[in-house]
Amino acid sequence: MEVVNTVGRRKAAIARVYLSEGNGQITINNKDVTVYFPSGILQYVVKQPLNAINAAEKFNIKAVLDGGGFKGQAEALRLAIARALVKVDAENKPALKVEGFLTRDAREVERKKPGRPKARKRFQFSKR
Repeated sequence: MEVVNTVGRRKAAIARVYLSEGNGQITINNKDVTVYFPSGILQYVVKQPLNAINAAEKFNIKAVLDGGGFKGQAEALRLAIARALVKVDAENKPALKVEGFLTRDAREVERKKPGRPKARKRFQFSKR
């Protein structure tokens, strides 16, 4: 099997994934997943697509993450892994789609508007 590469995005985070056959090793920016994401919850989020199709020990994943925060990066990586698994075998698509791993979450931070403290918040109104 050749190396399959895909891209996942979430908020300001971009994840580029290179998936190949292997023993289940996940490397992010040349670090192990447990070092890059010390939180168990974020490690779980990253491994969700692999666990959904029972392929946690079948593939090696090398990822390059850029931008955003740790939560956005983890979810971008989840999307990229799910897309790579569909590229490898199209029969994985229904199982991943039902779980919602193939949906790009398009919510972005709204820009700050001039004359306001935040995007929608207004300064306190004073009648007198």
